[in-house]
Amino acid sequence: MKSRFAPSPTGYLHIGGARTALFAWAYAKKQQGNFVLRIENTDRERSTQASVDAILDGMNWLGLDYDEGPFYQTQRFERYQAVIRQLLNEDKAYYCECSKKRLEDLREVLMAKGEKAMYDGCCRDKNLTSGVVRFKNPQEGVVIFEDKVKGKISIANKELDDLIIARTDGTPTYNLTVVVDDHDMEISHVIRGDDHINNTPRQINLYEALNWALPKFAHLPMILGSDGARLSKRHGAVSVMAYRDAGFLPEALLNYLVRLGWSHGDQEVFCLDEIVSLFDLKDINKAPASFNEEKLLWLNQEYIKKSTPEHLIKNLQWHLNEQSFNTSNGPDLPLVVNALQARSKTLVEMVEGMKMYYQDFDKFDKKLADKQFKDTAPLAALLEELMQLDIWEAEAIKSCIKQVCDDLGIGFGKVGQPFRLALSGNGNAGNIDAVAELIGKSITLKRLEKAIQYVG
Repeated sequence: MKSRFAPSPTGYLHIGGARTALFAWAYAKKQQGNFVLRIENTDRERSTQASVDAILDGMNWLGLDYDEGPFYQTQRFERYQAVIRQLLNEDKAYYCECSKKRLEDLREVLMAKGEKAMYDGCCRDKNLTSGVVRFKNPQEGVVIFEDKVKGKISIANKELDDLIIARTDGTPTYNLTVVVDDHDMEISHVIRGDDHINNTPRQINLYEALNWALPKFAHLPMILGSDGARLSKRHGAVSVMAYRDAGFLPEALLNYLVRLGWSHGDQEVFCLDEIVSLFDLKDINKAPASFNEEKLLWLNQEYIKKSTPEHLIKNLQWHLNEQSFNTSNGPDLPLVVNALQARSKTLVEMVEGMKMYYQDFDKFDKKLADKQFKDTAPLAALLEELMQLDIWEAEAIKSCIKQVCDDLGIGFGKVGQPFRLALSGNGNAGNIDAVAELIGKSITLKRLEKAIQYVG
């Protein structure tokens, strides 16, 4: 068994493409088969190396390893041209010299009649020797195939026109190259988006014209935005790497993507091994799936909570490098990550929360400072208590806060909230005594002094 992912490098790796890759990858792994990566870059005008790199980076970040490839269609032109010559020699294809204007006029006439706009076979029997090359699609009969997701699909050949398989410059077109590649690479299961479903009958006719065995087809339902329209940039990030940049874990994104159109009972959270062991094409839904950013964010937070600090640090490294964030001067990074796990929805939030442990700050949030620093007595009393502390541990720090509360006859919040702001600068900190322990005695005292001076 062998499946493939065959993106066109005309942009980033789209969320929809990533889900297709995941489904094809998971099915191959489940069947103990091979997963192939093929770059369909025959469109030289739109294909770019930057897009190729974006696809490879996305696959690598997601951890969707491929057993074969990446193969590039531009390296296979001789093979395509040999197949085109074969079809011409066997009278299964022909040259067509119809001008662009003739084709546009034909289209307008047919549409005005309310008929389907399709080529009329004008050059089919002219025996021309130049122009584009068209495949002689059968004019009778019906194409029938059993789609692994959609079920039985049939279309009459009279509904299909003679598609172009080579341009005037000899370069092959998509429908030809995909058939040749899938045959040569021994792809047994073609798993792709249902935007390709109209191409499938044409490709089946090409397979049969070449006397090649047909693969099995599975067309995945599209992904919709929250408004019911096809997922696009207006719905937010649709690039896989944009989700990395936004602080999502790859396994959280994979978990979310596999649930877009596939289910296993009511289970929501799947590790990668579970996806492989449970995945089956028969469990893919026929209806389109809706992308929900809030659910993805929830899932990401769940993964952050359950991950080891070491795993999170590995994924944090890119974010730290992007900000030239130095964590060498301060508490041990795993301890800080552990302290922030329960409070971070994304790795970006986590990096933001890490700053108070490793970076000093000059300003306090003015709105909070005006409220929390009105009275310096609690901070001054706390400073004095903490200065006397010999054992710098959370429990001892907490006892100091309670002592100040008792001495001044005030509630815990009257001391804890100003202390939190003094330590963080923005009021965003978790368990304040644990935070102070990690930040260390020296820096804690300096920040308390700075807060007192800010008020004075």
